[in-house]
Amino acid sequence: MRVYFWPILLLTAFAATGDAPGADAPADLDWMVPNEGLKRPFKDQASMVFVTRGQNRKAWEGLPKFWNDFVQEVVDPVTGAKVPRKVVLIKVPLGINMPVPVPAENPMTVARWELGKKLFFDSILCSDLTVSCSTCHSPKNGYTDGARFSTGISGKVGGMSAPPVLNSAFNRHHFWDGRATSLEDQAQGPPQNSIEMFDGKGNAWHEVVKRVRAKPEYVKAFELEFGHAPTRDSIAKAIAAYERTVLVGNSIHDRAEVAMRKRVEDEEGNKFDILPKDYETVLKQAFANKDLNGLKALNLDVAKDQVKVAELANIIDRGRVLFFNKARCSACHVGESFTDLAFHNLGVGVKDGKLPEGDLGRFGSLPTGHKDHGQMGAFKTSQLRGLLSTKPYMHDGSEDTLEKVVDFYDKGGNANEFLDPKMRDTDAEAKVIKSGMKPKEVTVWTRDGKPIIPLKLNLTVDEKKDLVLFLRTLESDPVDATVADAKWFPK
Repeated sequence: MRVYFWPILLLTAFAATGDAPGADAPADLDWMVPNEGLKRPFKDQASMVFVTRGQNRKAWEGLPKFWNDFVQEVVDPVTGAKVPRKVVLIKVPLGINMPVPVPAENPMTVARWELGKKLFFDSILCSDLTVSCSTCHSPKNGYTDGARFSTGISGKVGGMSAPPVLNSAFNRHHFWDGRATSLEDQAQGPPQNSIEMFDGKGNAWHEVVKRVRAKPEYVKAFELEFGHAPTRDSIAKAIAAYERTVLVGNSIHDRAEVAMRKRVEDEEGNKFDILPKDYETVLKQAFANKDLNGLKALNLDVAKDQVKVAELANIIDRGRVLFFNKARCSACHVGESFTDLAFHNLGVGVKDGKLPEGDLGRFGSLPTGHKDHGQMGAFKTSQLRGLLSTKPYMHDGSEDTLEKVVDFYDKGGNANEFLDPKMRDTDAEAKVIKSGMKPKEVTVWTRDGKPIIPLKLNLTVDEKKDLVLFLRTLESDPVDATVADAKWFPK
């Protein structure tokens, strides 16, 4: 019996803690099975439900604001009795029609969201209590920090620009290299990163849990919501629940899309293409409503620039056509958040045809046995909503204006052996290969002797200006104050 019992005991401990046997920590710091008796009664639980225009237009249009409190009559699954229970309906911003993904094991509730919000703005996750999630993902800076490289614990500076949390609920992968596959997974990264939040002493997450458990108010709140004391699993779930509500939309372009569809329906037509007059319609509405955010994104003065509406509408539309055609932006920036959710090597940071040392991108995060050399130096396609509030741009923050970003793409990025095929002039490469020559203007060759030639867009000065103005129409409304204000909590 002893021969078999001891290995089983070791295996059980390992599964519970994630640490090697003998680690100096109780097994319940990572996860616990809930005690339903500790949770608040069913009738006192408040659920959160996302409502999108695409799913239920009538219900969406009937919601007056982002956060909407209601009381609904539901059946208690234990007693079978009908009871009134609070529900919060979240009006997902215009332009986001897809349902917000919510994993079954982490349902949205108001109490869970409150816990996540408190933890997001609390430096308790950091070893020396100096850095919170909001330090690098501040609502004031589009849920980034506005810096090229973020500063973490003890003043340590990282090597990448903090990616925005905006609409991250829709991401398939998180972090620039995609090493996390869910918001719950992503939330566990920074507290154990020695540059961001961890001082290197002990087990990073076990120390986090101990600090949270030292706060009676947190312990009580976790027991009422999760049925047990704080754990790594429940802390990650709470933060993820909050981050799912960091949603933006209602850009000038979103409104033009809606105006176009209404116009086509009124005209009983069937050609659903945005026209300059659709932008003109929404710009006039923006001036009438004194929409400072939307107009400021286009550098317009609400008091005196209304005379420019017709001219601007034409410029924006020219920029839109460029975006989806000559400028080839939509090759990667597609969908409601303008990202293909994939990874591409653009040559960011490349010098003399070489990737920065250690800058492996997606390739580096792929597990051994699944390494894809086509992902060498490839980083996640960023979403384009909230562009003006989330600069600087690129994973290394190397471009500080949209104009510089357009210039970067206009030249075809930076040539390197692993440059993404979408960034390359494959026709020119084929001609060089066919010629059997090695022209001196081709400076980068693969290790098997094939040329790498970036695809130049050859945009004119005016085309670049038109494209930038269109990109500015993608600037969304700020994140709703119920989410962004660290001090706001439902009564």
